[in-house]
Amino acid sequence: MNLIKAKKRLLEILLQKSFKYSEEPIFKLVSGRMSNYYINCKTTTLDPGAMLLIGHLFYNKVKALHINAIGGLTLGADPIAFATAMVSGMQDDAINAFVVRKKAKEHGLMKWIEGNVQEGDKVVIVDDVVTTGQSTIEAIDRARESNLIVVSTIALVDRQEGGRENIEREKIPFESVFTKTDLMNLYKKT
Repeated sequence: MNLIKAKKRLLEILLQKSFKYSEEPIFKLVSGRMSNYYINCKTTTLDPGAMLLIGHLFYNKVKALHINAIGGLTLGADPIAFATAMVSGMQDDAINAFVVRKKAKEHGLMKWIEGNVQEGDKVVIVDDVVTTGQSTIEAIDRARESNLIVVSTIALVDRQEGGRENIEREKIPFESVFTKTDLMNLYKKT
């Protein structure tokens, strides 16, 4: 797959399916703050065509890290982790997917993390959108509590509102496939 074309196409899909803009700040964020734009990546990450592009782009970012697994806080991270795991399997380079629950399971083993991971595994934490980084940091904390080695974090979109800096304070590298600026630039062109 041509990764440059894949990235360009995925940005177009994000703009079409996931990006909303208003001159006035009408969108309420999780933080309670109002914003003039909203990015709902789930409409993109759950789209079959976009999922394939996401899987290839994220796999390309993590393959050199030689990780055991990829995952993050449910629900935003799930389609990204699953798509990446699927593409890794297509490359005969199996990377497992895992899910970090928002609340520990209250029965059975009462686990925070579900998936084929075990203590000492090297993992990458992913998220669909990073604003303050709180969801990503929560996933990092849960992974560390489960004795996983978090080697990096990757977001589909960085809203460029301090999340990168907050995550990097956890001594974990952060990168994103796209930024708010990328979406705004394409929005202005169209």
